[in-house]
Amino acid sequence: MIKKYLLASVLMLVLTPMTALPVGKDCFPPEMIPDNLFPVIKIETSMGVIEVELNRMRAPITSNNFLRYVLEKEYDGTIFHRVMPGFVVQGGGYTKDIEEKTLYDNILNESGNGLQNNTGTIAMARYDDPHSATRQFYFNMDNNTSLNPGSRNWGYTVFGQVISGMEVLEAIAAVETGYSEDLDAEDVPLEPVVLIRASVQ
Repeated sequence: MIKKYLLASVLMLVLTPMTALPVGKDCFPPEMIPDNLFPVIKIETSMGVIEVELNRMRAPITSNNFLRYVLEKEYDGTIFHRVMPGFVVQGGGYTKDIEEKTLYDNILNESGNGLQNNTGTIAMARYDDPHSATRQFYFNMDNNTSLNPGSRNWGYTVFGQVISGMEVLEAIAAVETGYSEDLDAEDVPLEPVVLIRASVQ
């Protein structure tokens, strides 16, 4: 249960079959800040500030979903719980006490939007089910082509780009990590890296 939203292995990405698109309004979060196609999010962390520009033109559902969590201050006080140098920095789901935060409904997978899991992009973490993303996100620390969609598999939805603070992400990616009993997972920072506040600029 506590291992939710960890990125699948490359093998799993290759073997996960295509599934039918879910239907119903629960897959579509409400539109947030409708007049801004490219909102900028300031993410203040315990190691510095990161700014991300969202791309609502290419990933409207995913961006609205992320904005909802930001505007409701749901990311404030969460941690980056999975850090893998040269791969990803992942967070947004747990407090420092490893308590899981509120989840809204799953959203539709928009990984076919043309945005790639390249260095410095932000994307949504999910289960093996392609339409299972909720609130956890990750930053790509390399060109992770294995996370992009293929002709027979869904990918992981990219919905924005880091526009400043890449050095902060590099510093986070370099922290010491290990096994966490609470998360029952590897690659967890031994000293919590906290997402203090996320806000729309």
